[in-house]
Amino acid sequence: MDGLDARVPVISPRRPFRDWVSTFGALSWSGFRRYATYRQATIAGSFTNTVFGFLRCYVLLAVAAGAAGGRPGGYGAEQLASFVWVGQGLLTVVSLWGWTELADRIRSGDVAADLLRPVPPIVGYLAPDLGRAGHAMIFRFLPPLAVGALFFDLYAPSRWFTVPLFALSIVLAVVASLGLRFLVNATAYWLHDARGPIALWTLSAGVLAGLYFPLRFLPDWLAVLLWVATPFPGLLQTPLDVLVERDPAPVQLGLVALQAVWATALITAAVFVQRRAERRLVAQGG
Repeated sequence: MDGLDARVPVISPRRPFRDWVSTFGALSWSGFRRYATYRQATIAGSFTNTVFGFLRCYVLLAVAAGAAGGRPGGYGAEQLASFVWVGQGLLTVVSLWGWTELADRIRSGDVAADLLRPVPPIVGYLAPDLGRAGHAMIFRFLPPLAVGALFFDLYAPSRWFTVPLFALSIVLAVVASLGLRFLVNATAYWLHDARGPIALWTLSAGVLAGLYFPLRFLPDWLAVLLWVATPFPGLLQTPLDVLVERDPAPVQLGLVALQAVWATALITAAVFVQRRAERRLVAQGG
């Protein structure tokens, strides 16, 4: 294998933390490189997101123009424009749809090979997904946002901590999204075919995450219920509200803290489900 480094990172008991970081970084970089090979798909996807950005932006600006006081849901016109264009970029970063890798491997039986790897399956999927999100931030997030800034007046954050908080919120959204997608795909352990749950996830995720319209357009009691009782607003609505400074600073921080709670809970649930599934595979002789 001339020119290729075929070494596999080995976690040493004498330096476990450093080796875990190295392994996690290598897996993340592999996810970045994997999606960097799909150049034509990246260009086509970015163009599609930009086209839909124009459609959504004009619709929401029309809503703002016809609303009493010109602030539907508490958003100004610039905030709504930013909500749309940043949301179009984040759609691919967070990756709500299209991921069926775990379900496909369960159905084919290839998931048995995942159990032989030196890292837990959830880590083996989370690290490359963060690398994928990093690639999407560069090539799928920035182009639509640049086009939006060229044709519309976007909202510029006024608080010094908003941008770092927004970056943290994006990372938490990616982690929570992977946890949800992992759980949906893991239903294949019991159903053997996860197309039903995946279809239900595809239909509901965009609406409940705030992709099609801001959840603040809903009645206050329903919006609060979605935020507290479900993890979906943390996928898109929370990062967008943080960036456009829809709420006072304490509420901003509270939304990101709630997002962190949901992300932790989802990854913990994914680990628990995977362990139950492994026992099921052994019971079945798999």
